[in-house]
Amino acid sequence: MSDHPPLRTFGRMKARPLKPRQQALVEELLPHLAVPTEGVIEVEALFSPSPRGAGAGGGASLLAPGLIPPPNPLPLRGGGVVLEIGFGGGEHLVAQAQAYPEQRFIGAEPFLNGVGSCLRHIEESGVQNVRLWHGDARDVISRLPDAALDRCYILFSDPWPKARHHKRRLIQRDFLAELARVLKPGAEVRFATDWANYAEWTLEMFHKEPRFTWLAERADDWRKAWEGHVPTRYEQKRLGDGAPVWLRFRLDA
Repeated sequence: MSDHPPLRTFGRMKARPLKPRQQALVEELLPHLAVPTEGVIEVEALFSPSPRGAGAGGGASLLAPGLIPPPNPLPLRGGGVVLEIGFGGGEHLVAQAQAYPEQRFIGAEPFLNGVGSCLRHIEESGVQNVRLWHGDARDVISRLPDAALDRCYILFSDPWPKARHHKRRLIQRDFLAELARVLKPGAEVRFATDWANYAEWTLEMFHKEPRFTWLAERADDWRKAWEGHVPTRYEQKRLGDGAPVWLRFRLDA
């Protein structure tokens, strides 16, 4: 693991007890989809087939029969690897995995109820190209090989709006330097927030990292969501102080 400060979240790590179905998914399905807790993350090995209908001990599944489909063939090699940091309830992550079955998706989320919700979306959709990390996304990034990712989504991460808490925001210069390491040349970072100050902060931080280029050419490029965006549950709550801001950055060679 890296030596970054421990994760602190503007929200809560667990809002309420998991529903029985979500608890069963966490116990039965998550072990087959979880990113390993130690060592370098080898993408090809991470997406190798895994039995989806039995628990880690090989016993009978607690889930209703037929709800978890058998493994499909792996996504094609070369289809791209995408990381979503803070996937919330998993709506966007799983929708992208359905829309782009040739790509492989890694989602990181510290909020246990969000993980349970995402597992439900995975189960209902039958997607096979998603792997999950329940915890701090920085622990995943620190163990990825160089130039492993084709895209990274950071959608409505903790805003920490008070000035004295800005140091707790995910977007920091050290974080962007490490993110640049694991992105391929030409890869994109897609960032969205509904807090105006966090949008300004993010632009400033990316401008201080010379390897990134902001891709906006006109106002609509940051006022409107990019093509193919799927609204998240948090986004629809409109908890920020303004309209969402949509920022795209490219890692230059």
